[in-house]
Amino acid sequence: MTRLDLLPNGYKIFQDPAAFCFGADARLLCAFSKIKKGQSVIDLGTGNGIIPLLLHKKSLALRSSHAAGPCRFTGLEIQEAAVRLAKKSVAANALEADVEIIRGDIRHVDDLFQPQSFDVVVCNPPYMKVQGSTQNDSEAKRIARHEIMCGLKDVAAAASYLLKSNGSFFMVHRPRRLQEIFEAFAACKLTACRARLVYPAADKAPEMILIEARKNRAKEIKFEPPLVMYQGRDYTKEFLDYVTLR
Repeated sequence: MTRLDLLPNGYKIFQDPAAFCFGADARLLCAFSKIKKGQSVIDLGTGNGIIPLLLHKKSLALRSSHAAGPCRFTGLEIQEAAVRLAKKSVAANALEADVEIIRGDIRHVDDLFQPQSFDVVVCNPPYMKVQGSTQNDSEAKRIARHEIMCGLKDVAAAASYLLKSNGSFFMVHRPRRLQEIFEAFAACKLTACRARLVYPAADKAPEMILIEARKNRAKEIKFEPPLVMYQGRDYTKEFLDYVTLR
């Protein structure tokens, strides 16, 4: 059953717990992503539209210090039910002028957009391969969590096609697949330039990695300080400060 939630930034979002609800990875990705006023931004596999909503609020802080116009956000999603929810959330926040939700396949972005159409691409892709993993009974959750509709190579290829030269691609993924990530980037002329590891606890192995890659630009990778999410059962102050988009 669909429910209406209030985000920490004051925006409303419609979610279906039986399908998929956003988690800490979406908030981390938005905190890690860097956007400038007037840029065009696309979120690949937007789901219920959480990332465009969070980034739109983040972009509002840019308006007082830059002469360019507002940012323009696009959310691309293949699942029709998720598209309906995302559009409903956009309307509930009266953001239709700045945020557009489009139904489409990441593997066929060339059918929807011209090449080099965006300054920034963001993506919180499925983390798990189809083979060798336990899949959820819900089809919507299987698509969101497993590489059924797209894999790493598809995401990297779409980002490379959509990005303007020297544009930025921001992604969150699992550290154990880092070698595959670099290989997919290299095949699509994307180069990782910034990264941050996220740990569930100080004594645990990293659970997520945040990565920024640039198109047609070779650069050494800058690793930011590690981020620890929990101390005991509570979020750390560092994590809460980081994901609070002002």
